Amino acid sequence: MSGQKQTSLWRTTRQILLGVIVLVCLTLFVLWRIDSPRVERLRMTLADAALPSMEWTTRPAARFTNMVQDFQSYVRVYEQNEELRRELQTMSGWREAALQLEQRNARLRALNNVQLSPRATFVTGEIMADSAGPFSRSGLLNVGAGNGVTDGSAALDGLGLVGRISGVGEETSRVIFLTDINSRVPVVIQGSGQRAILTGDNTDAPLIDFVEDTARVRPGDRVVTSGDGGVLPADVLAGQVIVAANGQLRLRLAADYDRLRFVRILNHRPQPTIHRPGGLIADEPFFFAEEPE
Repeated sequence: MSGQKQTSLWRTTRQILLGVIVLVCLTLFVLWRIDSPRVERLRMTLADAALPSMEWTTRPAARFTNMVQDFQSYVRVYEQNEELRRELQTMSGWREAALQLEQRNARLRALNNVQLSPRATFVTGEIMADSAGPFSRSGLLNVGAGNGVTDGSAALDGLGLVGRISGVGEETSRVIFLTDINSRVPVVIQGSGQRAILTGDNTDAPLIDFVEDTARVRPGDRVVTSGDGGVLPADVLAGQVIVAANGQLRLRLAADYDRLRFVRILNHRPQPTIHRPGGLIADEPFFFAEEPE
């Protein structure tokens, strides 16, 4: 009998505790849903009273989480370190190969007495401002005619063609970007060898117009200057071909306009044009001496 009484007493106590827990949960739910200043103060009081007592349970969990994150970061750092070591070994090999090629090239030039062509010189300038004027996409440089800059010269950054010089002062000059609507540059699409005109339209991807056979052009083909007209030098990288959603051929520029600050102005002097058959012969006439009789 005593065992049955203890069992029934435990069952009754458990039901009462369960009912109290349910009642407390419902009370808290209703309390947290009531929008009233008094209830808000009560909620904050309960939160202030409950949070310090729960801190001893949350702190170990937070520390364990931080330990896991630190371990994962260490693993990533180790993997990156190993990758950098492999890349360094590869770059060391390429550096040694480049040094050997440079030494070999120097020896060959010395043996052949090679004189490098001085036709292309350059000067580096800084873009001081995006100046207002007839061109919507242009920049004002701090170099001019006093530094050897001439009108029509090519402007390059470290990756490719930026534009051309249009307007030169004594100490300043203006560069028109390839993206300007007034920009027209003759180019060659490598791969198919077709000539085209790179046309700016005030977007970040200029148009490639006047292509004879667009079916032979593939996305990713390199586009370089053709040198037609003798203004810009040939074989200067402009970018790669992309195909727009409407089927137009456009150019992904090689130059990084977002980080453009310094440009290199290339003063190119083209080869002189031969207008007569004897143009290949030296200008000074050469006479054979008459043999004495």
